[in-house]
Formats: sequence, C-alpha cells, structure tokens
Amino acid sequence: MNNVRTVSDTKRTFYSLHTRPINTIYRRVVEELMVEMHLLSVNVDFSYNPIYALGVVTTFDRFMQGYQPERDKESIFQAICKAVEQDPQRYRQDAERSQALAKSLAASDLIAWLSQTHHSDRDPDLQSQLQAIANNSQFKYNRLFAIGLFSLLEQSDPDLVKDEKQRTDAIKTIADGLHLSEDKLNKDLELYRSNLEKMSQALAVMADMLLADRKKREQRQQTTSATPPTANE
Repeated sequence: MNNVRTVSDTKRTFYSLHTRPINTIYRRVVEELMVEMHLLSVNVDFSYNPIYALGVVTTFDRFMQGYQPERDKESIFQAICKAVEQDPQRYRQDAERSQALAKSLAASDLIAWLSQTHHSDRDPDLQSQLQAIANNSQFKYNRLFAIGLFSLLEQSDPDLVKDEKQRTDAIKTIADGLHLSEDKLNKDLELYRSNLEKMSQALAVMADMLLADRKKREQRQQTTSATPPTANE
C-alpha cells in the first residue's frame, strides 16, 4: 500500500490548521511554497538542513511582507510547516542560528566555509552537514537551499550580493566546493530576485490603489458634508 502523502493531503491539513482566509495576492505565494516543501519532503534523496530551513524562512518572510492582518502571518507559517509534518520552531531556530553566524563572519570567511575550502568549529553541526552535502553525490539540490545560501551571503555582506561580479564569483566558489550546479544556482537566484522585485511592484500598485480609494471616499464625505440642506418651500 502506498502511504506517501499527496499534495491534496498537505493542502487539506494546511487549511484545517489555518482557517482564516488568505489575501488573494499572497495565496499563490503560500501554496507554491507549501507544494515545494511537500514535494521535497516525499523525495527519498531529500534531507533537512539549516541552510534549507533558512531558505524556507527567508522566502516566507520576504514574500509575505506587508501581509494584513499581521497577526495571521505566524499562523500561516506554522500551518505550512505542520502541513508537511515539520516543526516550525525548528525552522525558525535553525534560520536564526545560521543568520547570526553569517553576520559574525567576513564575507571571504563565510564563502571559504560554505565552499569547504576552510573548515570552522564555529558551528560543528552545520560544519558536518556542509561536509555531508559536499560528499554526497545524491544530494537533493533545491531552490530553497539556494535561497538559504544567498541569504547567508546577504547577512554577511549586503553589498556583495548587489554587485554582480562579486555575487557571481561567490556563487561559483560555493557551487564548486559543494559540488552543485553553478548554472542551477544562478538561475534559481536570478528568478528569486526577479520575483521579489515583481512582488514589491505589485504591493506598491496595491498600496497606490488603496490610497486613491481612500482619497475618493474622503472627498465624497467632504462634498456630502459641505452640501447645504435643501430648503423646504
């Protein structure tokens, strides 16, 4: 009997855990992230690691910016993780730990560590996982892992990721050291950055529409209050 959970099972679990409606502009973000995590979770070659966790958390936090009501965001994140039978607290803690480590390192040291040209005892667990990735020819590379790597670079040196040459060189070094496809990394990260820009533009348009709508309502109210009552003859 095949007991592998389906995408429908995961979605059903999610909507049973988070019962409030999700704003239309964000629904696709939520469902795409959830489906991506589901497909990885049922893949025999996939293994959880803190960089993947950081990719999940970064993707969620970046693309859910501006979500209203704000209090629903954590409920949505927890429901996504639980729907794929994962611990949301573990994701948050591993992401925070990885980010704190990246902030404490110079970009050159971080790149050397991620590419395994230099080993570090700053985080033995992550060090052993990086070694395992580099030595595992069956490692299940995925977009969220790529975003986690990018986020580490961003935390260490925000200017580096904005500079195309420095960013490209860093990604090449890391890809070579971990035996990942440089082409896949670059394509996934370009798409990620492009989608962030599109989301930012969509939110700006939505904000402009809401502002214009509010101004129209205020003008109507002012016109109504300024109109003198009709005298009875």
